[in-house]
Amino acid sequence: MFDVFTILRGNWELLLIGQYPSGPMGGLVNTLVLSALALVIAFPLSILLAMARISPFRALRYPAFVWVYVLRGIPLLLVIFWTYFLVPVLIGHNISAFTTMLCTLVIYQSAYLSEIVRGGIQALPTGQYEASRALGMGYWRAMSYVILPQALYNTLPSLISQFVSIIKETTLGYIINLQELTFSANQVNNQLLTKPFQVYFILAISYFCICYSLTRLAGAVEHRIERKRQGDNGRASAAKAIPELASTDLPR
Repeated sequence: MFDVFTILRGNWELLLIGQYPSGPMGGLVNTLVLSALALVIAFPLSILLAMARISPFRALRYPAFVWVYVLRGIPLLLVIFWTYFLVPVLIGHNISAFTTMLCTLVIYQSAYLSEIVRGGIQALPTGQYEASRALGMGYWRAMSYVILPQALYNTLPSLISQFVSIIKETTLGYIINLQELTFSANQVNNQLLTKPFQVYFILAISYFCICYSLTRLAGAVEHRIERKRQGDNGRASAAKAIPELASTDLPR
């Protein structure tokens, strides 16, 4: 146990930020930055895919269907290899390991996030959409101003949980020499040579603390949404009951 604290005290900078500022950014910071960027960039794409999946237009629905099911049916490792070898051929020059992994995660996560968004949209009562159309809104206006804001709010816990998955998926960037937390831990292990269990124990604890904290956050957000939904339902029931009470003949 004392070895763990000794390793942390001597190598915490490498595990946290890699070789920065004398070298490239790495470690835990690079892992979190990569994961956050992948989520932020993939999220708008996932909304478009989700709307295409439930669109009444076949020209939009079928390509989105193929995109989602193909990406969900192949391993992430294979997508990393495709991006690593194919993107330089398409653009004419090599790209960094960070860019390769970012492109991979954006492409891969767009399929999973789109299913989360689609589930959030389809979970809403059909009356929401029908009321929007009754007010004269077209399909896209109803989706943009009425359906999507509610659906995205309800899917916040699932989005946080998917962020946890993205953080864990960044570890596969090690195979293309991406300088993230696992890569930094391996550098520490190569320096020490005799303490692999302690080094990878630190790595496991680091991932556990991050992912567990985010999972608890997702649970808290889900509980808050559920309480708000119950409160809105209670107010709606009370508002419905008031006219009924007013129309009841009171005894004289």
